Amino acid sequence: MRRKLSDRLRPLVESLPDDLKIALLAAFALDERARKPFYQERVRWAASTLDRDDRTVRRRIDEGIEQIAALAVAAAEPAPRRYPSRSWHTEELRVTLAIDQPVPEAFEFRRVIADADEIAVLDLALTLPVSGESGDSVHESDLGVDVFHGGVLAGRVLESSDRIGLALRLPEPLRRGERHEVGLRFRANLREPRYVCVPRHPCDLFDLHVRFGDRVPERIMRLEKVFPGGADGWPGTGAVLAADDAGEVHVRFRNLAPGFAYGIRWA
Repeated sequence: MRRKLSDRLRPLVESLPDDLKIALLAAFALDERARKPFYQERVRWAASTLDRDDRTVRRRIDEGIEQIAALAVAAAEPAPRRYPSRSWHTEELRVTLAIDQPVPEAFEFRRVIADADEIAVLDLALTLPVSGESGDSVHESDLGVDVFHGGVLAGRVLESSDRIGLALRLPEPLRRGERHEVGLRFRANLREPRYVCVPRHPCDLFDLHVRFGDRVPERIMRLEKVFPGGADGWPGTGAVLAADDAGEVHVRFRNLAPGFAYGIRWA
């Protein structure tokens, strides 16, 4: 808790003028030289450093606290949303995909925020790409879904030849501004060498880890805000990614636009 608080306070204090910065570094014991057990000892250190008396330093500390409080409040005010939503949006989506399993598995942890009242069901979906040459369609049984926490799977529907829609009923309806977290596991054979997120609702952050294990592809590419067309419509180039020594790649995307694809492709 002390480390988290220090990490939050330090950049605010560092943005102040030098005299206020020294006073607050001492007051909060953020400076190694001022880490004394008693507040009065820290005030004396700041007074000596600034060549001021203790009373002046205490007054400067009060002024500095007011300023960093104002800065903290201003930083906490939400910025205008790039892609507004009338129902709900994803604040954070973290996916870990293991390709090196007998059947690839993806663990998905999602935090959503309600943008309206009485949000009782999350309409989710997963696309299992189908090769354009095969002409096969995906069946609902091709996708295994387990809900670890956050709701009950209330329905599945085949929305297209390769997209399965999922209805996740929440434990209780959300009111506007409320957050909720869900944890899911998906199991399916990937018919095409790619994994992407095509959000139906706005998504602030998508964090993806993919583990290839011992069979790392020769070429791994980053896909960002591409149109999810047919099998021949995916871009053949993108930023090239390198797997680490564990055979894993990690990508992160922010402010995802609904209807576009974000993720990786390999060959």
